[in-house]
Amino acid sequence: MIGDVQPTTPSLDVRGVRYAYPDGHVALHGVDLTVPRGGRVALLGPNGAGKTTLVLHLNGILTPTEGTVSVGGLTVTPDRATLGEVRRRVGIVFQDPDDQLFLPTVAEDVAFGPANLGLRGPELAARVDEALAAVGMSEHRDRAPHHLSFGQRRRVAVATVLAMHPEILVLDEPSSNLDPASRRELAEILRGLPVTLLMVTHDLPYAAELCDRSVILDGGRIVADGPTVDVLTDADLLARHRLELPYGFNPRATTRA
Repeated sequence: MIGDVQPTTPSLDVRGVRYAYPDGHVALHGVDLTVPRGGRVALLGPNGAGKTTLVLHLNGILTPTEGTVSVGGLTVTPDRATLGEVRRRVGIVFQDPDDQLFLPTVAEDVAFGPANLGLRGPELAARVDEALAAVGMSEHRDRAPHHLSFGQRRRVAVATVLAMHPEILVLDEPSSNLDPASRRELAEILRGLPVTLLMVTHDLPYAAELCDRSVILDGGRIVADGPTVDVLTDADLLARHRLELPYGFNPRATTRA
């Protein structure tokens, strides 16, 4: 499910990205971030840190005031053809799955993106089957998305992105509003996906469980970048950037499959 790029080419390469909104507010101050193919990175930080602004640069919704963003070696530019390929390579799963599900059946929602790429017939059917199997939702293919549970809808939203064979999967608060069982099931699915992962989250235990590297963004600057266990066990660092572990949680006791 990873894009067809050279194995040594990073999935994501952000260089010196600065962004100022039209009102003059500078949301990003020269951000540098490289994620190798197959990497799993948690993007942490308080509200207003610039995380959403950074994510919107990854598929060209926003264009840097300065600096560059490359996905699988392809530099993001406003050119229409380039944007189309970038948006195939960068699969963003939004916090609310209902933002991505709008067709009568699960299978139709999952087929929508690949069909827009021109896939038809057996090739399109294979993409849908593959994506639904990856998230454990094959048996629900003919159901209406709005009849599914919230956790099931989130899994279908992931499938709609996987069907595009992205280079990098970007997840916005993937554990939010999930009950404990759905949270665990989604974690098991995400662990098994052969794709680069960038997870934006306030759920520090989820970051510890799924990502071996964590980056803290605050005030539009990367203020920490290292092994997740080291970042989450630095109490002073977390306190300075308004991040808190749940009472009794020990990041060093977390194991990842």
